[in-house]
Order: sequence, then C-alpha cells, then structure tokens
Amino acid sequence: MLAHYGYKDGSGDYFIVIDTDKCDGCGECVTACPYGVFEVGEEENDPFREEPVAKVTELHRKKIKYSCAPCKPTSGKKPLPCVQACRPDAISHSW
Repeated sequence: MLAHYGYKDGSGDYFIVIDTDKCDGCGECVTACPYGVFEVGEEENDPFREEPVAKVTELHRKKIKYSCAPCKPTSGKKPLPCVQACRPDAISHSW
C-alpha cells in the first residue's frame, strides 16, 4: 500500500510517499531525518498489519514543503537523508 503524506496547494504537490509493503519499520529514516519528520508506529490505513511502519508525524504533514526544504538540493540530485537511509527503498518525495 502506498501511504501519501503531505498536501497540494497553488505552488505544487508536496507529498512523501511510503510504500508500506516495502517498509520494514526499522526506523533508519527517523534517525536520518534531522527535522523529526518521521516516526515508526501502527499503520493507520491497514488495521490488520501487525508490524510497525514508518510514517510522517502529524506535526509535519501540513508543512512538508518547509520541513524537507533544508535537505532538498538546490543543484544536482543527491539522495535525501531519509531516502538514502531507507534500505528497502520505501520512501520517495513527489517534488
């Protein structure tokens, strides 16, 4: 299942997508993110899943564009810390 966290406004779509089928709940993204965007917990949209999964904290869901901006490259395309830390390759950004 793909979990989309973020929003769309007049300037664009700002979503972090977590593939919960790939996510193993290791928490490496939590450690890698310097701004506390991620947490590991119960999958809100799949009540039958027993394993924990990474998700975006409630605090950051409506300000993802600003929370993630310091890690976004202004030139070049180096991997973001959360994406690089995710061994199962479950995290992507839409912008």
